[in-house]
Amino acid sequence: MERTGFFSNLRLFSGAIPVALALFGVVLANLPVSFTSNQLPAPLLGLMPVYFWCLVRPDLMSPAWAFLAGLLTDLLGPGTPGIWAASFVVTYGVVVRQNEAFASLSGFAAILGFATAVLIACAADYVLTCLFAWRLLPAGSEMSELFSSVVLYIPTAAFFGFVQRRFIGASRSEF
Repeated sequence: MERTGFFSNLRLFSGAIPVALALFGVVLANLPVSFTSNQLPAPLLGLMPVYFWCLVRPDLMSPAWAFLAGLLTDLLGPGTPGIWAASFVVTYGVVVRQNEAFASLSGFAAILGFATAVLIACAADYVLTCLFAWRLLPAGSEMSELFSSVVLYIPTAAFFGFVQRRFIGASRSEF
């Protein structure tokens, strides 16, 4: 089976899962369906896999993939194209630079770690949007987005952990 390339195809598939989940999360967050009657903005479902795999398997989630997820968020959602792409890349950069601090968190502290990452993304979005508009804007939308993203990260992180254990594997040396 090894000569047929079965295992290399399986490795390629498992390596594409984090990116596919990020892109799927962006599409899912931008569907024209709201469970809150548009009272809350859509959560950053595309940032969740970027954050998770940036910590767990940074070899599978590069800044280019974070940029692509942010760009897709810009293209499918309202707002100025490029702002979420820049926000995702800034968040990716901070999380990678502080990888040991974020990766060592568990339990409630891990949720606070993600909340910090979303705060960085929302702050970058807010600052860039204000710069683009040349005025200060209300920050209520970003705060609501932060809240909904953090609440939904709890079950999503459990799902990502299952996917990591079942399909991807913990060791970088496997790839």
